Amino acid sequence: MKFTEFNFNENLVEGIQASGYEDATPVQEQVIPLVLQGKDVIASAQTGTGKTAAFLLPLINNIISAPIDHHSITALVIVPTRELAVQIAQHMEGLSYFTSVSSIAVYGGGDGNAFVQEKKALSAGADVVICTPGKMLAHINMGYVKLQGLKYLVLDEADRMLDMGFYDDIMRIIQALPAKRQNLLFSATMPTKIRELARKILHHPEEVNISISKPNEKIIQLAYVVYDTQKIPLVKYILGQKEFSSVLIFCSSKISVKQLNRELRRTTLKVDEIHSDLEQSKREEVLMHFKSGRLNILVATDILSRGIDIDNIGLVINYDVPHDGEDYVHRIGRTARAAADGTAITFISVKEQRKFGQIEKLLGRTVTKVPVPEQFGEAPEYNPTAFIPRDGKKSGKKPFRHNKDRSVNKR
Repeated sequence: MKFTEFNFNENLVEGIQASGYEDATPVQEQVIPLVLQGKDVIASAQTGTGKTAAFLLPLINNIISAPIDHHSITALVIVPTRELAVQIAQHMEGLSYFTSVSSIAVYGGGDGNAFVQEKKALSAGADVVICTPGKMLAHINMGYVKLQGLKYLVLDEADRMLDMGFYDDIMRIIQALPAKRQNLLFSATMPTKIRELARKILHHPEEVNISISKPNEKIIQLAYVVYDTQKIPLVKYILGQKEFSSVLIFCSSKISVKQLNRELRRTTLKVDEIHSDLEQSKREEVLMHFKSGRLNILVATDILSRGIDIDNIGLVINYDVPHDGEDYVHRIGRTARAAADGTAITFISVKEQRKFGQIEKLLGRTVTKVPVPEQFGEAPEYNPTAFIPRDGKKSGKKPFRHNKDRSVNKR
């Protein structure tokens, strides 16, 4: 199903297209119409099935389309960790970029400036607030959070929140919300305690059960565990070992795309880049050159992970680990199309080990780890369960801005 078939607001459609989305995943195809119809939903969907867009897109569309209280929070998305809050907020920012819908992430571990920004947003009113339970409850207990106009409540990764002991915090937050609202609950598993929670907060919910899609069995999946400084030399090494018909390299940021393209252009390789900084006409020109064979290496952001229709891509390199399992499947699915075989190689840096471990768990298989060639020096060991991400100050959160067009967190 195409995203154009949902009849979203044209400004939201522009954000969807800019984010590189064309075809809806199964969870999006089932959940979005239910949310647009105003129904409560309980969905069994793991991280990596596309569930974030499944609730963000209809929420954004409804906020654009219906009258709202501009001095209140309209939608509250509760998640278990600050990492997930930041990730969803970034997703929200991209999808809502061409709309006036405002958003902010609220989570613990920030400094005084972050608290001031959060207080300003929560007391002035924001369209969508993505938060962790403890930090949100702390703000609510201080008495300035405007919730009188709230219309939507989303509990994401509900099973994980209960495992982490957030049940009481969640129920206290819910007690502060208007009784009349639309509720969406997402959980990877549906144990008894989740069913009990659903009975308490959902009203005649529709139930959706989704499992993650699997990659084509013909794809040879490999991975290198590396330090960040080893990535560019290793790309050059891999490209020099064998001649591929065409190679697609995915990076998670425009900065990485530009840097890698610049380095590869210093060799004899025919390479170019695609990312959102380029005009549409330039993107189309580069893609046409890639399809025709004038270029055989394309470095891109996830703008190309969905919908690119080229059958002869022999190698996909994930220069950075994708955000989740669904993105991983979409990226590597660009190879081994039609009757062809293909190879997908992923670089796993130290800070990405936990994320890749989650992807392997969702896929139900271990991806073969290839030793880094000795000439590149010692490489890190792969131990995703032992790695704990550093909680640094650079969280990726952007300042809250509240103005007449309610434009918050805009790039």
